Amino acid sequence: MVGVEPEIAQRPTRRVKTSGSDKTVGSISHAMLILWSAVVVLPLLWTFMSSFKTTKEIFASPFGLPATWDLTNYLSAWNQYSFGRMFVNTVIVVGFALVLVMVLGAMCAYVLARFAFPGSRAIYYLMLAGLMFPVFLAIVPLFFILRNMGLLNTLPGLIITYVAFALPFTVFFLFAFFKTLPDEIQEAAYVDGASEWRTFFQVMLPMAKPGMASVAIFNFLGLWNQFILPIALNTDQSNYVLSQGMAAFASSAGYAVNFGALFAAVIITVVPVLIIYVIFQRQLQGSVSQGTMK
Repeated sequence: MVGVEPEIAQRPTRRVKTSGSDKTVGSISHAMLILWSAVVVLPLLWTFMSSFKTTKEIFASPFGLPATWDLTNYLSAWNQYSFGRMFVNTVIVVGFALVLVMVLGAMCAYVLARFAFPGSRAIYYLMLAGLMFPVFLAIVPLFFILRNMGLLNTLPGLIITYVAFALPFTVFFLFAFFKTLPDEIQEAAYVDGASEWRTFFQVMLPMAKPGMASVAIFNFLGLWNQFILPIALNTDQSNYVLSQGMAAFASSAGYAVNFGALFAAVIITVVPVLIIYVIFQRQLQGSVSQGTMK
């Protein structure tokens, strides 16, 4: 070993040469990313700027700066058009649905991934089939089911429906994380006298934290932006969520739309999603690789 080390030290370092085609592909990729960023960011900035304008200012100078940077439109959207109540309803529905779907989905994925029992594969494939089931085909049956249960036009009815539609994706996503966790750790927990519940919640679930965080973000985005289900299953205005409020705001005003308040309502709806994504973007980007390494 002593005689080999100088030979290794004297070996010249090889430099990877970048070909002209690689540089061309890189330049095109960067140009496309810049273009796509502009397509996404510029309309959002224009909406934010327009949320401080009056309707007259928006039509007179669509791309100009607002005369005053006050919160009149936001206060109007929050109070006059009841977006404050809709925001609270959305937080309640999405919050409870997200907690339930994460707990139930993690437990279901753990059992299907770590235990072999008759019918386990069939249950897993049924979960996968739920991913391909169009939501439009379920509207009418869901309407009658919720009506018979007394949950139509209620927030608990929306919560249960959200959980049912988000559960297949959650199980599918977490199944791979629990499948790759080492068996030795689970067996060590059993040897130390841990029960099945304690092994899951205190040993296995923390190891799947990257996958849990990632699927929680995806579920939050999907549930927050849900539109078809609340429109079809919730017609009580006191229980409207933000997506319904946006549709009702735009359709009921006719030609007398307060566009400044409408743009302010859009910002109120979009900002929570942006905040969540900005906070957890690192977790979202690295979750898959971290989960498989563990």
